[in-house]
Amino acid sequence: MTSSLIVILNWNGIEDTLKSIDSLLKQTYKEYDILVVDNGSVDNSISILELLVAENNKLHLIKNSSNLGFAGGVNTGISYSIKKGYDTVALFNNDAVADKEWLKELIGSLSTNVSISTGLLLTENGKNIDSTAEMYSIWGMPFPRSRGKKVESAPDSNYIFGATGGATLYKTSLFKEIGLFDESFFAYYEDVDISFRAQLAGHKIFYNKKAMAYHKQGATSKKIPGFTVYQTFKNIPLLYIKNIPNGLLIPVGFRLFFLYWLIFGNAIKNGSGTHAFRGWLAGVWYFWTKAFWSRFYIQARKAVSTSYIRSLLWEDLPPEQTGLRKLRKILTGK
Repeated sequence: MTSSLIVILNWNGIEDTLKSIDSLLKQTYKEYDILVVDNGSVDNSISILELLVAENNKLHLIKNSSNLGFAGGVNTGISYSIKKGYDTVALFNNDAVADKEWLKELIGSLSTNVSISTGLLLTENGKNIDSTAEMYSIWGMPFPRSRGKKVESAPDSNYIFGATGGATLYKTSLFKEIGLFDESFFAYYEDVDISFRAQLAGHKIFYNKKAMAYHKQGATSKKIPGFTVYQTFKNIPLLYIKNIPNGLLIPVGFRLFFLYWLIFGNAIKNGSGTHAFRGWLAGVWYFWTKAFWSRFYIQARKAVSTSYIRSLLWEDLPPEQTGLRKLRKILTGK
């Protein structure tokens, strides 16, 4: 039977984390443990979590001394899962709750080629979709598939480009092969990056409609003004330079350059220009100090064709870019 470790990252969010833990303790699949990684909380999280761990042998706790971001925080849990010999590790947002069959369905979706399985992530009220996959556009922009649509329109189970880090199961052997999450991302798109790297290495990713969870959107990011804007402008170029195969660098890069600066201008218009500029500067720093050099390692180990990667990309602008779609129609007639 496949053993699994479910990793929950907590940062000053104990009320949400308790609800998340409660839902995970009700899973019908029983070969699992739960590890809460506290990311340097300064509220009463630690004292409450220590009491829970003492009362339940399925629960474990690691206390990071500072906030390592999503990427650094979950890497703590993934490293623990590898050290302890778990077959799989699931990442689960502390502001989400899981259906009781969630883990069972994800375990059942793994196979020889499938190293990542994800499910139907709904909004808190269960009426709309938060995500059914992470996609990457030919315009160089990642986005969550199906976001905002009614639950009735959720796509059937299928192979996908990428999986959200908020409610997804990974084989631990995958991380041994391609490495852990890239901590220079800190938060946002680090899950797209790991999915891209997995695809390049020849692994498959599967979306299972029956693996359901419910997500309270933005519960963590709303605590820090400008956080999302900063991380977005920092991480999008890093995602591109690390993962796009040589044969797609120019066409995707040309579109991304155009789109990135249009969105930058929009950030200035909306009063977020300072956060966007800081994100761009940080992106330039990480580009030269890490991403550019990581590219050689990742692309040298590419085990699939560039045409296969091209077939996985979304053929249009991300769905939420309605204004840019109108602009394109004016300029090109398409």
